[in-house]
Amino acid sequence: MKTLYLIRHGQTLFNQQKKIQGFCDSPLTELGKKQALIAKDNISSLNITFNEAYCSTSERAVDTLELITDIPYTREKNLREWNFGSLEAEGEHLNPPLPYRDFFVQFGGEDEFDFRTRISEAILKIMNTSKGDNILIVSHGAAIAQFYRVWENNSEVKRNGRIQNCSILKYSFSNNNFVLQEIINHDFSTIE
Repeated sequence: MKTLYLIRHGQTLFNQQKKIQGFCDSPLTELGKKQALIAKDNISSLNITFNEAYCSTSERAVDTLELITDIPYTREKNLREWNFGSLEAEGEHLNPPLPYRDFFVQFGGEDEFDFRTRISEAILKIMNTSKGDNILIVSHGAAIAQFYRVWENNSEVKRNGRIQNCSILKYSFSNNNFVLQEIINHDFSTIE
């Protein structure tokens, strides 16, 4: 059996400014960098050692991964966030109510189910081809949420609310099956 540690990137400038951020990118804020370092310390205190690491090609995911660990890693385009088309970098107030479904297609973005398939297939491929037992993947809030939806009925562990910056969803993986074991949220009260 393998273990997947699926981590969301730290806070970014666009998160702070309440802007839609998908394929477009913005840098980690100072708070985002500190969040990643707290996640690193928490991972160390839990004695978690990663054998392999992967991340989205977005700068915010790469920078988060590099703050969390110094092991070599692979960038994977299919781990990127939802493509929101021409609404990228616009205010979040333009988002429709959930669920989004095919809303962003009219703006040149991705359909929700196509996005869900992309992220799920990318993670499954990584887990099936990886040689190690403990795999780190740094990705994005909506990407992780879509992956969670695919496997949510396999586990008694349930999500409450949004996926926080640098939170960890720990999955066991065997026979092409993911089971959510734990959601690890960090205490950021000392920096917020």
